[in-house]
Amino acid sequence: MRTIDCEFLVAGSGIAGLLSAIHLAPHGRVLLITKKNSADSSSNYAQGGIACVMEPGDSFEQHVADTLDAGAGLCNEEVVRRIVEDAPARIRELERFGVHFNTNTESGSGYDLGREGGHSQRRVLHSGDITGQHVEMALLKQAQQTPNISIMEHTRLIDLVTTARLGIPGANRCVGGYVLGPGDEGIFAVRAGFTILATGGCGKVYLYTSNPDIATGDGVAIGWRAGAAIANMEFIQFHPTCLYHPKAKNFLISEAVRGEGAVLVDREGRSFMDAYDPRGSLAPRDIVARAIDSELKRTAAPYCCLDIRHKSRAFLQERFPNIYATCLSFGIDMATDLIPVVPAAHYCCGGIRATVEGVTNIEGLLAIGEVACTGLHGANRLASNSLLEALVSANAMAARLISQRPPDNRGITIPAWESGGAVPSDEQVILAHNWTEVRTCMWDYVGIVRSAKRLERAFRRIRNIRNEIRQYYFDYVVTGDTLDLRNLADVAELIIRSAHIRRESRGLHYTLDFPDKLPEARDTVLPVRRPRTIRREA
Repeated sequence: MRTIDCEFLVAGSGIAGLLSAIHLAPHGRVLLITKKNSADSSSNYAQGGIACVMEPGDSFEQHVADTLDAGAGLCNEEVVRRIVEDAPARIRELERFGVHFNTNTESGSGYDLGREGGHSQRRVLHSGDITGQHVEMALLKQAQQTPNISIMEHTRLIDLVTTARLGIPGANRCVGGYVLGPGDEGIFAVRAGFTILATGGCGKVYLYTSNPDIATGDGVAIGWRAGAAIANMEFIQFHPTCLYHPKAKNFLISEAVRGEGAVLVDREGRSFMDAYDPRGSLAPRDIVARAIDSELKRTAAPYCCLDIRHKSRAFLQERFPNIYATCLSFGIDMATDLIPVVPAAHYCCGGIRATVEGVTNIEGLLAIGEVACTGLHGANRLASNSLLEALVSANAMAARLISQRPPDNRGITIPAWESGGAVPSDEQVILAHNWTEVRTCMWDYVGIVRSAKRLERAFRRIRNIRNEIRQYYFDYVVTGDTLDLRNLADVAELIIRSAHIRRESRGLHYTLDFPDKLPEARDTVLPVRRPRTIRREA
């Protein structure tokens, strides 16, 4: 089996992964692997922008307070403050890499700042209405031009290799991983001083999501199987406004549209959010998503609507060029028509328990971005804090690692991958069926509103599916589809187990059996899984 040596193995080509690679490259060889094309990531789909204090009338204290309020008492205030206060420096860094944010000469800062739900001020910097794509392209260009960075596309991390799995005594330490290459590359090993998981979220665990197809929770599942601590996986954020149209696959109507005055209404144009929260359509996402869910169940309607018809066509085309054009392609003119929307799984506030620098409970393993749970988001992420966290954590993580000498793991032998009696599959229908069953089960039983009975049903079904996948994984040659389904099912069970533990309603987790909030806010931390010795394990 081929083994590649490097100082830094980075899994994921979103903003967190690319920026990590750029910062680390002057200090050692970086191998960045990504399961699809380099630009395929949730970062690339982010529309709204990056929250950052810029106006004279705004302050770090206000941004911190808004974040804490949205997080429903579960944020780590020290983490929140550190990330918020580092935001201006990270914006300047992006501008040096060629990112251009919209400007407004009349504002105190010179930037055209948007406002989104939960924010008390306009503080969201944006680049048109495809901010994530502009940042992603700038960082990808920089990474491609930076010496010492090798990018391998269509390449998947199968599992981490740790000293515990190798049977080496002492504290568990990550020394790399097994990787599935593209085409005829087959399975090989990467031996690395540090392994950075920047694999994004897990939206595809739900039937309806704003996430791209790659968001199958790989990093969380891979980290959990290696013994990483997992926290707060019950807090899945459902974005309130995903475009409702049979041909509009996971297209998001940015929260910035509501920030510019759009109001949530029923199909007859009657507004309803004021009955749920005094902030109306600009309430935090958990409140808005539950309100929409309640309205849809009450009226048996398939969708509700956004109404921004009071704004001119010229304004909408300038402020939301991509959203306006996409809606128009489906026959919806934002200037004259109501926009049909439904909630969809959007962001995972939990993940691998990590510090702002990405440090996990496994030495040599770092986790940053959506795959990590740092304490910033608490029980509900404040809009446009996600890209900010990725920027700050990538910078902080790199600063920490370059102050250390990467461990030399070349003396550690990684055993060859054992395929055993595995043969090519002739039953792909099993994968397709289980894929659909996992996502449908999670949507029906572990969605916006939960109950103990629904969670018990979901756990039984997902556990059975995981057993089927385990057998399939052993019987047949490993493929990308097999790995996606394996990770998806693992993450589904982690979400269910975490939701079952939390006996209260807080933030994004609302259960009919425990509708009240407990006096003390505590993280949900799952028992650390004991790593098994090297073999093909599911």
